[in-house]
Amino acid sequence: MRSVLAGDVEDAARSLLGCTLSAGGVTVRLTEVEAYAGTGEDPASHAHRGRTTRNAIMFGPAGFSYVYFTYGMHWCMNVVTGTPGVASAVLLRAGEVVSGVDAARARRLTVKRDVDLARGPARLCSALGIDRSAYGLDLFDRASPVRLAWGPSAVPATAIAAGPRVGVTGAHDLEWRFWIAGDPTVSAYRRHVPKTRI
Repeated sequence: MRSVLAGDVEDAARSLLGCTLSAGGVTVRLTEVEAYAGTGEDPASHAHRGRTTRNAIMFGPAGFSYVYFTYGMHWCMNVVTGTPGVASAVLLRAGEVVSGVDAARARRLTVKRDVDLARGPARLCSALGIDRSAYGLDLFDRASPVRLAWGPSAVPATAIAAGPRVGVTGAHDLEWRFWIAGDPTVSAYRRHVPKTRI
């Protein structure tokens, strides 16, 4: 699986759909992801301007976790892709809780429907109990507290939809968000709207 992730970021993103992510007693089947390229290629990428302490793991190797804090309150997780030294990663946007539903519910007390437990990147991390401690983990190490695995069957290309990424200011029309068409756990699309100055 690591070799698949080491290729093109768009192909890697599509391959992650249907995979399972396990952490904190919960397993989620991934239903929506978003691709981000590297230095100088993708203005929406955290690695666009080069390597920093925050984004260093994005420069590889593939199969490691890039976790970051956003809006002062949420954790989000990416899977690092591509070849070592060339930054790229795939944001995990949504999934279906397939195991450990009670644990996910306990972490998401305000959620009324199970389809919403991991619907959105911050909700997904919350349902799995993922935080800063998951940064830089090898997702294929059996001893890792966060593990990625192939699903029982690959999602056929005809079942994968693509569209613009959510809430980014740069390259916002680039169709690098991929999801399983018709899946109820996929998050709602919200185009970034710049704030107007008065």
